[in-house]
Formats: sequence, structure tokens, C-alpha cells
Amino acid sequence: MYAVIETGSKQYRVAPGETVRVETLPGNVNDSVELGRVVAFVGDDGAVKTGAEAAAVKVTGTIVDQDRGPKVIVFKFKRKKQYKRTIGHRQNYSAVKIEAIQA
Repeated sequence: MYAVIETGSKQYRVAPGETVRVETLPGNVNDSVELGRVVAFVGDDGAVKTGAEAAAVKVTGTIVDQDRGPKVIVFKFKRKKQYKRTIGHRQNYSAVKIEAIQA
């Protein structure tokens, strides 16, 4: 059994017991959250639900961690113009352990 959810403008395939890293969610560590819109759901029998049927499915989880990802270096350069810029970026994320999928 698994579901495809949409949160933070991205889609994730989740199953009970998994831990997924999603865009930052409001809340603290050990808080229970209901994850965003369910796009698709596949049950144990292999039946697929989409659209309005999938919207009735609820995916709940617990925030395990609120942290920042690794640093990404952005280097801008224009030859012959003496233009160089170096900046870094670290994206925030929430690690969520999927507790249950209620169909």
C-alpha cells in the first residue's frame, strides 16, 4: 500500500513506516501532521484510486527532524569582464515519518 502526495509543490511516493524529506512544514519535532493533497492511492489489493476517490484518503505522519540540507555553491562568471560572484545556499527541510494511510 502506498500513496502519492503533493506538498511544497512537489510529489512524493510514501508508504507507512517510511521517512521522507519534504519542504519545511510548520510545527516542531514530534508533532503530528497531516500531509498535503493525495494525488493517487494504491491499496494492498492493487486497486488504484485517483481524483475524487484519492482526495478522501488521509496521510498522517510525525515530524522527526527540522534541518537544512547540504550547501550548494553557485558560481557566476563572465569571461573577459572581470565578473565573478560566489554564493551558497542551504535549503530547509522537514523529515517526516509516515505513520498511517487511512483509505
